[in-house]
Amino acid sequence: MLIALVLAVMVKTVAFQAFFIPSESMVDTLQINDRVLVNKISYRIGDPQRGDVVVFDRTPDTEESLFGALLRNLAESVGMRTPEADLIKRVIGLPGETVEISDNTVLIDGVPIAEPYLREVARTSSMDPLLIPEDEYFVMGDNRARSLDSRSFGTVSRDEIVGKAFVIIWPTSRWSGL
Repeated sequence: MLIALVLAVMVKTVAFQAFFIPSESMVDTLQINDRVLVNKISYRIGDPQRGDVVVFDRTPDTEESLFGALLRNLAESVGMRTPEADLIKRVIGLPGETVEISDNTVLIDGVPIAEPYLREVARTSSMDPLLIPEDEYFVMGDNRARSLDSRSFGTVSRDEIVGKAFVIIWPTSRWSGL
């Protein structure tokens, strides 16, 4: 049992991790209580791309006991707990691009982007042009009206990105790729 526990924590730390979806910010793509599997290796060998669904960490490291870290890692490994600081959003803008929102349309460098994952009636508030800094990404939730994202907290550093969500693993009725 101890070996299985250690292996689960090691896999979670290095390669894959299950994440619990606690909010409606990614509806219709992800529902509250879905669990997704995140590939933590993908961005060690490549860059995030527009349209990727990513998990990122928005808080600085904090101190915790060894036993507390073990319990937290175990719960996170099986998707029973997601750190409060981890958020899941979709990559919209890449480093060096200018993102703008006008008339419910996201423009990258002045050109509208296709967003087939959005509801037809998705309302997106206007936003003045913003140049995305190097090694930073502009992220948004698919449920634009119910998402705190780069429109409110700014761009996300590449160092903050945990990995790419690639499959819904729970509930089984919703198994699908992202």
